[in-house]
Amino acid sequence: MTEKLLRPLSIGSVNLKNNLALAPMAGITNAAFRILAAEGGAGLVVTEMVSAESLKYGNKKSFQMLKLLPGERPAAIQVFGADPSSMALAAQAAERAGADIVDVNAGCPVKKVMRSGAGSALMKTPPLLGDIISRMVKSVKIPVTVKFRVGLTAGETLGPLLARICEEAGAAAITLHGRPASQFHSGPVDLAAMAETAAAVKIPVFGNGGVENASGARAMLEAGCAGVAVGRAAVFNPAVFAEIAAGLSGGPTSPVSPAVRMKLFLRFLELNAGIYGEERGLARARKLVGYWLKGLPGAAGARSAFMRLKTLKEAEALLIQYTE
Repeated sequence: MTEKLLRPLSIGSVNLKNNLALAPMAGITNAAFRILAAEGGAGLVVTEMVSAESLKYGNKKSFQMLKLLPGERPAAIQVFGADPSSMALAAQAAERAGADIVDVNAGCPVKKVMRSGAGSALMKTPPLLGDIISRMVKSVKIPVTVKFRVGLTAGETLGPLLARICEEAGAAAITLHGRPASQFHSGPVDLAAMAETAAAVKIPVFGNGGVENASGARAMLEAGCAGVAVGRAAVFNPAVFAEIAAGLSGGPTSPVSPAVRMKLFLRFLELNAGIYGEERGLARARKLVGYWLKGLPGAAGARSAFMRLKTLKEAEALLIQYTE
């Protein structure tokens, strides 16, 4: 059975080398990080969520978020919004930007997003979600996918209903976060609800939430999910996909060493510098340095020192202590 758990997968016309995906994370899954995840074994990478309304009104920062680079394919661009027309325009913008897939965020539990009717607020209005997907599917040639949660509150199971609506509207795949919106990223995932959702439709369902290793991925795949989307566990170890793949295939796995972790972080800093420039790239990495240094000796001091760095040479000198 282990051989069947890790396998190639198709989302509409897009063929993935495996069924492991990088989940979208705001402020984290930029182009540099997506390249690392692709190099680390992910079969699909997904951008940070981009506002459909901002794209509609020509916001430069939002359009910059659509840019994809060589080395991060296949790639999905995730958009969020509550207006079908704006979401259709956003899908077209994603297609023009070269996206292989456009993904709908119907699972973000952040209040600011929900107040606009987007994110997990769309789970409250299934007909609107279906209309959004239908309009997007008709507006582009690339596959349209959607991400939502098992429910809004604990004990609520909306997955099967929403999955059927999405499938009927033309969605090519679903990513299902196994926790309700009220729990954000804490607590156990509801494998029973995930199994029920996966059984309700014929399109692929990716399980998401709390997967840190092959054991967690196996539980979702054995529950009936066609694939697994990994988020937070990849933040300080983009090579986690290769580790999960090895475990699912019956091979040996071992936690990433501090030395390897720092080499990956330096690679991330180099990629970031190539995209944003050296000083700005380092500044944008400040919010992530705590993840990368977590659990290492002297991490608090190193994190504080990192906040003052302006060059890659300074970063390398600071982090070299963990690569030896």
